[in-house]
Amino acid sequence: MVRVGILGATGYTALELIKILLRHPGVEITTLTSRQEGNPHVTAIHPQLMGRLDVNLEDLAPETVAARTECAFSCLPHATSAAMVMKMLETDVRVVDFSADYRLLDADTYAKWYGHKHPDPDRLGNTVYGLPELFGSKIPDAQLIANPGCYTSTSILALAPLLSGGLIESKGIIIDAKSGISGAGRSPKLTTLYPECNESLSAYAVGRHRHTPEIEQILAISSGQDVEVIFTPHLVPMDRGILCTIYATPTTEATEDQLLDAMRSFYADKPFVRVVDHLPATKDVSGTNFCDMTVRLVKGRVIVLSCTDNLIKGASGVAVQNFNLMHEFDETTALL
Repeated sequence: MVRVGILGATGYTALELIKILLRHPGVEITTLTSRQEGNPHVTAIHPQLMGRLDVNLEDLAPETVAARTECAFSCLPHATSAAMVMKMLETDVRVVDFSADYRLLDADTYAKWYGHKHPDPDRLGNTVYGLPELFGSKIPDAQLIANPGCYTSTSILALAPLLSGGLIESKGIIIDAKSGISGAGRSPKLTTLYPECNESLSAYAVGRHRHTPEIEQILAISSGQDVEVIFTPHLVPMDRGILCTIYATPTTEATEDQLLDAMRSFYADKPFVRVVDHLPATKDVSGTNFCDMTVRLVKGRVIVLSCTDNLIKGASGVAVQNFNLMHEFDETTALL
């Protein structure tokens, strides 16, 4: 049994993570942290866990968490996460970090997009990006995994096979992405209050969303070429799910069937990517760790459609995928 801790255990991704780990035959959840006063029982924060987990949330120093665990999942916000993680990495504890703190390659890019200095810049560029479909061979030996973002996973998985196969141009890619409200987190915000977002569809962070450099960086690494995307996210009045409609320019005379075959070949041994013939919908993947995708040719353009559950394949599910690879479990354990 691997003793596991979760830093910042009050949010939606932490709840999904706990529910998955409770199904895992090789995990014992020993530690949950929060800054809330009074060390509340986990069921006071997440009533869904009544009778399933008997642990209190505590405000603990990283050294204490490290002493209790062999692997920690950090669900803390950007910057706050790195400040905790960097201290835990001084021990033998392995960490899967949900924040964006270790996803980018350099401190200047991080500061530009996140608006503050990175607390642990020396690890940037040396941390394994936790997308098993692309970097699975590097994950088992890593002490620290940068868990990918939800928009990024959905976009990167859709584009990687076509870019790597030289089937689409690497510039001029347009990603039209739509996410459920849980993607904004559990903390109250004006834009995600029910009267503000119900019966309404809106774009946000146009041209300046923080996932843009992450998408470009990982696609450039995986395909070996410079990649430029225009990424526009939208908020949809539903609980969960992401759908990306992606527009690209073909480089060959490949047919639709040939593009689909290229995607299927690329993911032939990847259990959580399903290349489908139909147009995928968020309901198809809700509550699962699957990414469903397909491709169409329309008036000389390639259109890729990709969808995930933002809380699972976009966060907690892929984190458990990474955990499984790090600790020599079957990659699908607790996820199917």
